[in-house]
Order: sequence, then C-alpha cells, then structure tokens
Amino acid sequence: MLKQMITSTVVLLFVGLLGYGAAASRSDSPSRAEDRAQIDKLMWRYSRALEGQKPDTYAALYAPDGQFVDGTGDFKGREAIEKMFADLKHRQAEAEAKRQMKKPAYVIHLNGYLDFPDRDHAHMEGYWLEFSARTGNTPPTVVGVGREVDELERANGQWLIKSRDVAPKD
Repeated sequence: MLKQMITSTVVLLFVGLLGYGAAASRSDSPSRAEDRAQIDKLMWRYSRALEGQKPDTYAALYAPDGQFVDGTGDFKGREAIEKMFADLKHRQAEAEAKRQMKKPAYVIHLNGYLDFPDRDHAHMEGYWLEFSARTGNTPPTVVGVGREVDELERANGQWLIKSRDVAPKD
C-alpha cells in the first residue's frame, strides 16, 4: 500500500511538471520564454516561502497592492498578507505542539496553464497539492488539494503576484 502511494505521488509530480512545461509554446519569443522562466522561479520561491514559513519573504512575492484569497478571507496589500501568514504560522505551531499536525509540508503546483494578455501581465491557472513529508514510520499524507487562479504583473522588470485565489468558486 505504501509503495503504491509513493508511486502514485511520483507519477502526479511528474505529470504536474510536464503540465507547466507543456504550457510553453514553441512559438514563444526569447523574451516570452524568459518571462515564463521568471514566473516559474517566482512560483518556486512562493513554495519555498510556504515551506520555510517566512511571512516577510512570502509577502514580498506579491505586488504592493497584491491580494490573496483562500475561501476564508480576502487579504489585500503586503502588510495584510504578511500578517495573515504570520497568524497561520502561529496556529500551525500551536497545532504541532498538540501533535495535531505533521511537519514539514510541501506544496506542489500541477497542470498549470500560463497565458499573457499583454507584455506586463500574465494569467495562470492550475492545481495545487500540499502534503506532509514522511516522518519515521508515518507515510506522506495529503494535507490539502485545490485549484488556483493567479494574476501576475511585471513591475520594475520583476514578476510579482497581483492576485492569488486558491479557492476559486468556478
């Protein structure tokens, strides 16, 4: 059973990586290919900030007036996003202290689609999977799964998250 679970997870990861790569068109210009690479790096940094539980690093990935929506709230502006993340980190630490939560957790973005309505804006949709790492004899477990809709913008040559909705209604 554990071997089958691990195999399924590896297959999902592989398919997810293919999904992001397949979104790139062979007709992309060199500058558009660079934009895609920068956005891939932005989302990598996003996942690492989540895993490392760094509220300030996480909030810095958003535009100054950026927005995060998760179905429980709508957090607008870097200060509000940083506070939301710090509060989440505090709740996770309390849950961990009560052994209600396994740590660490990892977030993977799957089957992403990236589109550029204009030079400085991008629209991205996909799925996310969060799972806890294996600890001791405990196998990895799925913590959460969902769909994501992101609006990105380039400001001063750097791609940032304008809005991120990890619980879209449609």
